[in-house]
Formats: sequence, structure tokens, C-alpha cells
Amino acid sequence: MVHNAKFSAGSLVFKFPVPEAIPISGADFVIVSKNDVAISNGIKPTIFSSTNPANSQNPAMRVQYLGHRDATACYAVEIAAGTALPADWEYSGVRELFGRIPEDELAIAALAVQIIDFDRTTQFCGFCGAKTRQLRTERAKFCSDCNQITYPRLSPAIIVLVEKEDQILLARSPGFPPGLHSVIAGFVEPGENLENAVQREVREEVGIAVKNIRYFGSEPWPFPHSLMIGFLADYAGGEIAIDKKEIVSAGWFSCDNLPQIPSSLSISRALIDGWMERRNLLSSKSGSL
Repeated sequence: MVHNAKFSAGSLVFKFPVPEAIPISGADFVIVSKNDVAISNGIKPTIFSSTNPANSQNPAMRVQYLGHRDATACYAVEIAAGTALPADWEYSGVRELFGRIPEDELAIAALAVQIIDFDRTTQFCGFCGAKTRQLRTERAKFCSDCNQITYPRLSPAIIVLVEKEDQILLARSPGFPPGLHSVIAGFVEPGENLENAVQREVREEVGIAVKNIRYFGSEPWPFPHSLMIGFLADYAGGEIAIDKKEIVSAGWFSCDNLPQIPSSLSISRALIDGWMERRNLLSSKSGSL
């Protein structure tokens, strides 16, 4: 099973060189303010505006080309916090858009926020401090003083569902809402491959060993710039011993005693749902024998 990521902006085609000027008409604009996007109300809400929201009273703070939707260019336009929207529009966080708009739009909203943040945080070269400029040949910033090229930051993280017979390992992080449990996750460290990261994170957070690590799927997680790489693994030994810093409790759970688990928005839920489907399939096969 390969997980289909909800935040993968696969409907966009990146055409380079980037257009030199923003078209007055014929483009789609995604309005960004801080880490929120604007969405229209109505029967069919959308994040796309056919009108550039920037004007002489509310100039654009920054504009970023996102790609093309079929033949239509798509831009993210950041406007100042508190800027009034048309009467039938409102601001929303990206997570809150889940279920309100199609998944391809959700992915583009997430990309818009992430790319605006990239532009916002790379105005100056991290090596020499000089002003950077946008490259038109790729999504990157260039420093004319020292020739440094800066690309959008991407932070790889592993997330793993550990199985032990008919149970899975679920844990609670101190930052979770009350009662919520999820699978083990953590960032990949320099010098590690993904399998090393899986083994280390599980060992560090809950004290057990795993084996038979296999790929499940991946999902860009733009909060603000992670790439979640999902795995399945089997229990290989040891007793649960939580680190008491990243994890406050952990245990083995079967299908009929699952605690509160993440929403369907996340790859963590996809890992759990996939395991439940496999368990139910095995149960139905054994019951038919």
C-alpha cells in the first residue's frame, strides 16, 4: 500500500522560466496572510480568486509563482495581517480547510503558505548577509555577492507503525490533546538513512527494537516544511521504557481497544487505518475457513 498524501500538490505543473510579470487577468491567486489563507464562502468554497487582491490601498507584501493548473498560472499573494476581505471571503488556517475544499486545493493552500514563508525568511543571504533575488529558472533565491543559492527548506521526518502480533504501539506526546495517541515519529538526523532513523527514534522514545522495516508512503507536511516518510516495522524485542520527554505514555493496543487516534488528515491515521484494514481482512478470511 502506498499512501496518497493529502498535501501533495500534484495538480500543479511548475513551468520555468517563471513568468516575469504577474498577469492582470487569466490567473488564479491564493491570498495568504501570515499563515492563513483566504477562502470564499458559499455552496462551493474555494481558495482561488481570479482577481489579484493587491491594490494601491493594500499592496502585496510578496508574490510567489506556484505553478500552472492546466493552462492557468497560479500565484500566492501575501497581504498584510488584518486586511479586510470581500464580504463573502474569510481567513482560515490550512488544517481547518480539510473537508471544506477538494484535496488538490488543500495541497495548493499548504504550498502557498510554505512558499510565502520561504520568500519571507530568505530575503537575505544566510552566508554573507547580502540581499537575495528570486531566480526565474528554478524555485530558489540567489545572492549576487557570493553566488550562494538557497532552496526552500525541507526537513525529512520518519513516522512508523510498529506491529507486535495483533497489536500496534501507540504513544502520547506531551503536546497532544488529552487522550490522543499516535505512532512514533521524529526527524532524520545528519548522517542517517531512513531505516537508521526509524530504529533510533523507536529506541530513544520507547526503548524497544524493531525489524523488517518497510516503506508505507510519504506526505509533505507543510507545518512549516516537513516531509513525512511513513514506514511499517515489526517488534524485535525489549520492554517499553518511555523517555519521559518526547513521550509521556505508550502501550500496545489491539483493534478493539484503540484509544483516541489522529484525524484522517494525517499520514499517522493512514498508517493506523491501513493496519486495521489488514487485521479485518485476516479476521474475515479466518472466519470463512
